[in-house]
Amino acid sequence: MRKKGKIKSFLMGTIFPFFTVILLVSVSLIVYEQIKMTAGDKPFVVSLVMLLTVCALSVLFVVGDKIRRKITNEAPVKEILDATEKIASGDFSVRFTTIHSYENYNDYDLIKENLNAMVAELEKSEILKTDFISNVSHEIKTPLSIIQNYISLVQEEKDEEKRKKYIETVILATKRLSSLITNVLKLNKLEHQELNVEYQKIRLDQMLAEAILSFEDLIDKKQIEIDCSLEEIEINSSASCLEIVWNNLISNAIKFTEPNGKITIKLYRKMDEIVVEVADTGCGISADTGAKIFDKFYQGDTSHSGEGNGLGLALVKKVIDLIGGKISVESQLGKGSKFTIVLKDTGYEN
Repeated sequence: MRKKGKIKSFLMGTIFPFFTVILLVSVSLIVYEQIKMTAGDKPFVVSLVMLLTVCALSVLFVVGDKIRRKITNEAPVKEILDATEKIASGDFSVRFTTIHSYENYNDYDLIKENLNAMVAELEKSEILKTDFISNVSHEIKTPLSIIQNYISLVQEEKDEEKRKKYIETVILATKRLSSLITNVLKLNKLEHQELNVEYQKIRLDQMLAEAILSFEDLIDKKQIEIDCSLEEIEINSSASCLEIVWNNLISNAIKFTEPNGKITIKLYRKMDEIVVEVADTGCGISADTGAKIFDKFYQGDTSHSGEGNGLGLALVKKVIDLIGGKISVESQLGKGSKFTIVLKDTGYEN
């Protein structure tokens, strides 16, 4: 599609100067013939006139070429240099305008388009970084404030029962802080592809059963009914990555399911894919929330914000992307949510 633009650049940069030289030489020869006929046997006059003619034509050529280069080269180069200086100083609002239609793009137009795409990504990254720092700062500040306040109360409180409650609150806050830091580090490694993924044969049904049993105390405490339908399935995948997925999905299901509610977990094979469904009868989420639920620090239900930091599902999404699967969510407010994980059955080969 840029063929016209390349042809135009070639004409302006090569053929135009070539024919300009031919024109100048031709004009010089014509002037020489005319002067020779007029001046006759006065070689000095002929030479002087020819010298002046060549000089005048050369000046016209240089000026014309200078104007051409200023328009076609210097102007876009200056625009790009000025803009990149702003970008280097942290101004990501800079945008370039192209003077040709897409099919007539020259190299400078293409550079501008690529720079526009780069600056847009940098601007997006800067916004995400700012939001991330702000959210991390807030999430760290909250448990630290709790720890500080309750430690002061413990020091002053003489009632042993109250002291125990205050200490339990401090322990919960430290666990929350530890969980936040762990999740931030994991997410950072995933985003920078620094997490080592080791593939091995895994019995998914056994892995899911063990993940459910690890939450037995919380399940019993809320009297939640667990309905499991797990086919015997072996897959070649990363155990450490899948543990992140199951632990986050099951803990979320427990957190958002009211006492005496129900959680349904299914594992089955569908053609060449392996499907895991984790459904609950909890509060559910709206369509708007569902669109943002995998974003970092996003918490759709703020009433449970004290129980998490909004990084769990972001981690799950990153992990699923890393091992080559898909995740989706179906939900209705007041009726619960269902998360579906689809993994490729690789036939147990690395």
